[in-house]
Amino acid sequence: MIFLDNNSTTQIDSRVLEKMIPYFNEKYGNPSSNSHKFGWEANDAIDISRKKISNLINSEPDEIIFTSGATESNNLAISGYFNKNNFNNCNIITSNIEHRAVLDVCHIIIKNYKNSVRLVSCNEEGLINKTSIEKMIDSNTILISIMHANNEIGTIQPIKKIGALCKKNNIIFHVDAAQSLGKIKIDVKEMNIDLLSISSHKIYGPKGIGALYINKQIKNSLNPILVGGGQENGMRSGTLPTPLIVGFGKAAEISNIEMAKETKNILKMRKIITDGILNSFKNSLINGSLDKRIAGNINFTFPFLNGMSIINSVSDIAISNGSACSSSSSKPSHVLTALGRNKKEAISSCRIGIGRFNNINEINIALDSIIKTLKVKS
Repeated sequence: MIFLDNNSTTQIDSRVLEKMIPYFNEKYGNPSSNSHKFGWEANDAIDISRKKISNLINSEPDEIIFTSGATESNNLAISGYFNKNNFNNCNIITSNIEHRAVLDVCHIIIKNYKNSVRLVSCNEEGLINKTSIEKMIDSNTILISIMHANNEIGTIQPIKKIGALCKKNNIIFHVDAAQSLGKIKIDVKEMNIDLLSISSHKIYGPKGIGALYINKQIKNSLNPILVGGGQENGMRSGTLPTPLIVGFGKAAEISNIEMAKETKNILKMRKIITDGILNSFKNSLINGSLDKRIAGNINFTFPFLNGMSIINSVSDIAISNGSACSSSSSKPSHVLTALGRNKKEAISSCRIGIGRFNNINEINIALDSIIKTLKVKS
């Protein structure tokens, strides 16, 4: 079985796992226990990881708040901001291709605060224009939330330009960076990002741990959504999972060192698949910009399949038809329909996610399997 679904999750790096193991069975103290060595060493390990993660995004360590993952971070960022400030009759701007963890939170805000959500549309390549956002801004716009890289089509948005726009208009800027962390450069200061949601399991770390970067200049602008212990400066109560945080820190450290080299290798493998499929099936469509996308993502539509999916027909290859969080839904991908794909085309699409532990031999085997399946179905 060849795993090519690295946009949904990644295999844990053995170096990460090795770093985590002692914190399960040797250094098992509660980091909140400040009266003995077991607690101290756990807390020290968390501080080290916080520093490693902050280095990856150019923040201060105390601006990192640990959560269970990017979904919780998105909830804390958006709901926490509204719960603190009790906004009414204001508006949020986000895009029509955001992850459900952002769109669904925005819908709750509409119900609870009588606010509106303005959806900026992407173009046919899945890219958002800064000017389109600028036209939507008015005096009641208090938050803009735009994902850095799309989870289905991998397109990279002009975050630095949008961040400058937010700063100019004194608007809080939230970015979902679950897919871009460790794959492309993130500098929260240079990009004028106020809130950044990230996850460990997208960068070869453990599942169940993520973080929210909160710009210290707005640290008093959010209310927690989990209370009861006062951990994380009162922003996220609950015993910190030391092994997971240690793993997240190590994964961030590795990504920081190996990102450029890894990207080149992954791009070579992506080119093999892209060229192979397009040369064999010239009427195949690539969803999203081929230039402005993260290296490991490629998303194809095969119009000639006429509403048929190949996902279950390549049983030896793990690929998907889109977001793992929406895989049980019978509805076509909202991201693909936003690009102009109809329902049949959306169903006849697949997402291939190439990662650190794939190699060219696997890619050639997978390509051969996909081409054979497409020939049978077409």
